[in-house]
Amino acid sequence: MKILAFESSCDETAAAVVEDGRTVLSSVIASSLEEQRLYGGVVPEIASRRHAEYISDVTEQALAQAGVTVADIDAVAVTAAPGLIGALLVGVNYAKSLAYAAGKPLVPVHHLRGHIAANYLAHTELKPPFLCLIVSGGHSHIVAVEDYTHFRVIGRTRDDAAGECFDKAARAMGMPYPGGVALDKLAETGDPTAYKFPRPHVDGSEYDFSFSGLKTAVINLLHHAEQTGEALNHADVCASFRDRVVEMLCTNTMKAADAFGYDTVVLAGGVSANAELRRRMTALCEASGRQLYMPPLSLCGDNAAMIGAQGYYEFMAGNVADTSLNAAPTMPIDKVDW
Repeated sequence: MKILAFESSCDETAAAVVEDGRTVLSSVIASSLEEQRLYGGVVPEIASRRHAEYISDVTEQALAQAGVTVADIDAVAVTAAPGLIGALLVGVNYAKSLAYAAGKPLVPVHHLRGHIAANYLAHTELKPPFLCLIVSGGHSHIVAVEDYTHFRVIGRTRDDAAGECFDKAARAMGMPYPGGVALDKLAETGDPTAYKFPRPHVDGSEYDFSFSGLKTAVINLLHHAEQTGEALNHADVCASFRDRVVEMLCTNTMKAADAFGYDTVVLAGGVSANAELRRRMTALCEASGRQLYMPPLSLCGDNAAMIGAQGYYEFMAGNVADTSLNAAPTMPIDKVDW
C-alpha cells in the first residue's frame, strides 16, 4: 500500500510517498527556516504563506521521486494536529482537495504519533509495545505505545517543553535560530560540571517534567553576569544546562521503564537529535539490558515520511476522515478525535 503524506505543522512543508508504513519511496521538504531566522523564531503568518507557495511543488517532486502518479496512491495522509493552526490548515485543505478529486481515502495523523513512527522507517524490526520519550520544541512526553494506534501518556511537561527550554536559553546567549541546535553544538566543547542548575520536579507526579524554573535559572545567570560584568564561559553554560535537561529527561524515562516493565525504549522528536541525550540514553539502556531505538538525524525533525508511516497504521485501523476534517492546534496523543 502506497501512502502520499503531507506535513505542515510548523515551518517545514513536506510531502512523501511511503509504502506499507516501512519503506520511504520519496521524501521532499521545503523549509522557510532561513526567512524565520531573520525574526529569531517561527512567525506563523510567514510559515502559512510559504506552505501555500511550496505545497504543490513538493507534491510533484515526491510523486516524481517515487516514480508514481496520484492514480497509483492508495490513500492520502496529512498532519491534522497539533501545530500552528494556519500552517496545519494549508496541509489539511490541500490533502482534502487532492483526496476528494482523486477518490482516495483521507487519513488524518497526529503529529506526535508521526514522530514515533519515524522509528518504524529506520528500524523495520521495531513493533509495539514499547516506551517512547517524545521530545521536541513544543512537547515533552513519556508515552506507552501499546500498539500502533493506541497510546497512554505516563508523563509530560507541566509547563515548557525541553526543546523550547533549549531554544530560549540559546537565544539569551545570542545564538541564532534554531537555538537548540547551536546550543548542542557549543555544549560539546564545554564542561558540564562548571555551573550548577536546579532540578525542578513535580510533586505527586514522578514521571512529569517542569522546565520553566530551569529556563529562568539560566536566564538569571546570564543577566546577573551582564549586570556585574562577570565573564561567563558560554560553552560551559551550554554544557551544564544541557546536562541538567538531559538528566531530567533520562531519569524520568528510565524510572517509567522500570515501573511499567518496558524492555524497549524509543526516542522521538526533534530533540532526539541532541548529542548528549542520545549518548546518555544509549549508556543507560545498555547498563539496564534494554533495547534502545532512535531515529536517524534525517528523521528527527518534521517530515512527511513519518506521517506516511503512521498514516498506514491509522488506515489499517480504520481511522479515516471525510471532507469535514478540520485542523486542531492542540490534541492529546492518546485521545485523538477527528
